[in-house]
Amino acid sequence: MTVTYSSKVANATFFGFHRLLLKWKGSIYKLLYREFIVFATLYTAISVLYRFFLTGSQKRFFERLSIYCDKYAEQIPVTFVLGFYVTLVVNRWWNQFVNLPWPDRLMFLISSCVQGRDEYGRLLRRTLMRYVNLTSLLIFRSVSTAVYKRFPTMDHVVG
Repeated sequence: MTVTYSSKVANATFFGFHRLLLKWKGSIYKLLYREFIVFATLYTAISVLYRFFLTGSQKRFFERLSIYCDKYAEQIPVTFVLGFYVTLVVNRWWNQFVNLPWPDRLMFLISSCVQGRDEYGRLLRRTLMRYVNLTSLLIFRSVSTAVYKRFPTMDHVVG
């Protein structure tokens, strides 16, 4: 995902973090805020109902019902589900790292496939590697704030 607001991410302050979360397209907060509001509303309603409107026998029945539900909730341990989630996140990060376009891998391939010890072969290999470095720079420029600050315009890339 290309981040179009990366300069705001790099310059975010501690007190401006909440504004940054509102701009974040992939925010977990934007994904779950509706469910959180429904949960908080239902929790508050059940708590108010339990504390102020139920009689003593109704409270005991509610407590027994809560213990019964808790017994069945323990059958699927949260740590087990959390382990799957962490594995998914780490695997996704590792796949992104492995799929980064490393120029040295391509350089080895070019040097083994483009034959010739003469001037033409050397210039061809060097030209191909310059194109590889240029494509890597253009990709990293669109993703990384530090690279974009180092090469803000195409004139800086040419230079």
